[in-house]
Amino acid sequence: MCAADKTDLRNLDRARLADFLAGINIDASRADQLFTLLHQPGVHDLADLSEMKRTLREQIQRRARISFLTPTTTEKSTDGTVKLAFRLNDGATIESVLIPTEHDRHTLCVSSQVGCGMGCTFCLTGTMGFKRNLSPAEIVNQVLATIEYMIAQGMERSTPREFINNLVFMGMGEPLANYDNLLTSLNILMDERGLEFTERRVTVSTCGIVPKITALGRDARVNLAISLHAADDETRNQLMPVNRTYPLEQLLNACRNFPLGKKKVILIEYILLKGINDSDQDALLLADKLTGIPCRINLLPYNQSAPLPYQCPSSGRIKTFQKILRDQGYMALIRDSRGGDISAACGQLAVNLQPTS
Repeated sequence: MCAADKTDLRNLDRARLADFLAGINIDASRADQLFTLLHQPGVHDLADLSEMKRTLREQIQRRARISFLTPTTTEKSTDGTVKLAFRLNDGATIESVLIPTEHDRHTLCVSSQVGCGMGCTFCLTGTMGFKRNLSPAEIVNQVLATIEYMIAQGMERSTPREFINNLVFMGMGEPLANYDNLLTSLNILMDERGLEFTERRVTVSTCGIVPKITALGRDARVNLAISLHAADDETRNQLMPVNRTYPLEQLLNACRNFPLGKKKVILIEYILLKGINDSDQDALLLADKLTGIPCRINLLPYNQSAPLPYQCPSSGRIKTFQKILRDQGYMALIRDSRGGDISAACGQLAVNLQPTS
């Protein structure tokens, strides 16, 4: 059996791994040990699993393989943010962003698709168009490859889990448009036998695919972030084509019905665009529209990109917008742009797509 025909074990959550082992006449009880070993940094081949008996490894190796990613390039911002580019087997390239935060903590921004088909007019990734979904393994391997990068840079932690404190699905692509693979990757990344990311450490962002928001609330326990960016349908239709299918009222109702744990809120992401969605009236309308939704509003000064026509408002206008929201009783934070000098900030991830040979 050639390598391409073998089962990629990193595409399997623990239950599916047990089924796979049973299908090749290996006791399914081995799945727990194998799953833990598979999600250790530095494991690139079944031969690396020295804790397992050689005969067992060889039996698995006849039918399975372990995929991995290695950065083709890394760029480091003056603020410490690191952008890692990964070339996939079909020649396409994706990017992940490692963001240092206070107290020596790190957030990893993960991609879910090659390109994006949502067409948001302020986002460089949208100019790439959509090529394909990422597999669960390609999502999980971004995390493992980043941990390996951190280790190579001399960082030390007691366990692999402690290298990355938060995972955010805010990279290339719309996560909920790749729902099944997203869900499998969440099952893998949050498994107590693997990297054990807890629900408060994982955030999934969406531009507003309403049926999948409902499904996510049913199928997973993660933080939800909504890329809102406008408080009226006319403006949002112009900025975000998805709004023509799922208008604001449908989206906000899905947010009101999303199951939240104690003290948890929905994150509302709002990019401020000069002269388009940054007026006092926009702020008051946003406050009104969010009534009844436990939320925190992240105000994102626009990261200007040469090919796109938008501009960032002045700092004074941004602070006035924030004050209006706070006066209406909302927690509204102005988020500093990170990695803008290496095109790693929000909405800036974009690469030239390579044709599949």
